[in-house]
Amino acid sequence: MHVLTHHSTIVVSGTKLAQELGTTRSEVWRLIQRLRRLGVKVEGHPATGYRVQKDPDLLLPDSLAPLLPRTIFEGRLHHYYKVGSTNDTAMQAAADGAPEGSVFLAEEQTGGRGRGGHSWHSERSTGIYCSVLLRPALAPADVLILSLAAGLAVHAAVRHVDSTAQPDLKWPNDLLLQDKKFCGILTEMSAEATRVRYVVVGIGINVNQDHFPPELQRQATSLRLATGTEWPRVELTAALLKSLHHEYRNLLGGGRDSILRRFSDASSSVLGAKVHVDENGGFAGVTEGLDSRGFLQVRTEDGLRTVLSGSMRRLE
Repeated sequence: MHVLTHHSTIVVSGTKLAQELGTTRSEVWRLIQRLRRLGVKVEGHPATGYRVQKDPDLLLPDSLAPLLPRTIFEGRLHHYYKVGSTNDTAMQAAADGAPEGSVFLAEEQTGGRGRGGHSWHSERSTGIYCSVLLRPALAPADVLILSLAAGLAVHAAVRHVDSTAQPDLKWPNDLLLQDKKFCGILTEMSAEATRVRYVVVGIGINVNQDHFPPELQRQATSLRLATGTEWPRVELTAALLKSLHHEYRNLLGGGRDSILRRFSDASSSVLGAKVHVDENGGFAGVTEGLDSRGFLQVRTEDGLRTVLSGSMRRLE
């Protein structure tokens, strides 16, 4: 891919590609076919050579690295064409000692996961499937704030690419457009009783999907479906990582209150919304904001309750 994109205006022979890659022409043909299945428009064939018709919108480190100078992610990008789960890959890398700021990106996931054990639909080369490894000096009970900060980073990245988009932050880990989910955040960690060893923040964004399976059509959308235009995934990913870098540094620098305030401001459901919470048998009430750790407060008939782990849905 690197060779083709750096010679995008000329035809590159299969022989030259094989020499550059240190492989055979038959293996080059197999790789070209794989790129085409990923949506890369490569014209030509073994007899005439190959040429990329336009720069591919793949989340390759070569494309992203120049857009991420002076961030904690610089030089730590890992890309996969297909992986089971970027979160599983990141958690294993973290256990093996990978440095903070390591980013794991995939064009396709075969076992993408969301919160509560739900699967995440990961169509090839249409979404952003990204997991980031962090090693913050936080207590385990304070890690929720990282999910909220990641939500703000997604919100800022979407607005950077299209300032007319108005994402709605749904506590604790979803983003909505037109009342449908386009982004989910899954935070996992390894911790001792009083300190975090490492945290993996997984972010899945539906970007350019133009349809969903029937069972998801009522609750899922993509940026393309919501706005009517195709989105540049490389630009959006770079904006996401730059925003996440900013939010993380802000948090470590004492910006917790800022994160809580801005999350509440960008959410239609954190304050004054009638909700049902699927926790401890379920209960209903009206939201009264976030506590100092980021947990949702809900006023019920029996008094004020703090939502620790349950999912929340708005009531009409």
